[in-house]
Amino acid sequence: MFENLIEILKANPRKIVYTEGHDARILESAARLKKDGFLTPVLVGNVEEVKANAAKGGFDIEGLEILDPLTYEGMDEMVETMVALRKGKMSAEDCRAALSKGNYFGTMLVKMGYADALLGGATYSTADTVRPALQLVKTKKGANLVSSCFIMVRGDEMLAMGDCAINIAYEDRLDKEGNVVLSAAQQLAEVAIETAKTAKVFGIEPKVAMLSYSTKGSGKGANVDLVRNATAIAKEAAPEFDIDGEMQFDAAVSPTVGQLKFPGSKVAGYANTFVFPEIQSGNIGYKIAQRLGGFAAYGPILQGLNAPINDLSRGCDAEEVYQMSIITAALA
Repeated sequence: MFENLIEILKANPRKIVYTEGHDARILESAARLKKDGFLTPVLVGNVEEVKANAAKGGFDIEGLEILDPLTYEGMDEMVETMVALRKGKMSAEDCRAALSKGNYFGTMLVKMGYADALLGGATYSTADTVRPALQLVKTKKGANLVSSCFIMVRGDEMLAMGDCAINIAYEDRLDKEGNVVLSAAQQLAEVAIETAKTAKVFGIEPKVAMLSYSTKGSGKGANVDLVRNATAIAKEAAPEFDIDGEMQFDAAVSPTVGQLKFPGSKVAGYANTFVFPEIQSGNIGYKIAQRLGGFAAYGPILQGLNAPINDLSRGCDAEEVYQMSIITAALA
């Protein structure tokens, strides 16, 4: 997988900004990327602190750009741009205070076109990485929400799983009069389509299973209805993808079970892209695959944003930073 992504980056050079440039894991990854030469890292942080931490770890970052929000020459322009983006929700003083922090500063570098992608979360929470992205970079045209996908790799086998990190549950969105403006099923359908698109980026020809505790009506309840309705919406909105459901996991992955329970389905028994009905089952599911199934998990890869902005686990190591850097930049 990474060989293919690296070839993409060699042909299409990208610049990636790190919101926590002082962190040893970030510095180790940045030094490695500098040596490899197919990706340009930009480190956010106090210049002296970043250089001192790099020297302490023995990481060669000579020549890499280090941008300190507190001394950045373009800060006035950045503040002005952010005030306009926030449309009265934040004053110039509020924006300047926010931009003194690496997460907001780095996100604005992407928004203003200085960098192509962003990777954060080594010390920031997921919320602190996603919030600036939603406020500044915002969702792409046609997207109603941000979701996530994990790419699971075991040898030559690759799977996609979403959403395992962002949307806790799916509920109807209502206007002030109580009318449904975006149903829960429409949201889950959007996650399915975005996950299929992400899978294709990584060379997976998606066969999307909409997972449930029911297969083709074997179970009843609101959760089953949600998945069934989302499946119908997704199939109509994206007929170019093989999407089917609702189905249990065994029906999704076992041809014998799948074709018995869901005869004629192009997905049942052959699924490689899995959409979970809420975050709890998604998070549990990908971690079972990782810990018991021997899959390496790459993500969460954020979906639905106008630019690639991804979140690291605070427990990540330098290898994970390096891998997520390649993934994030390739998405640009």
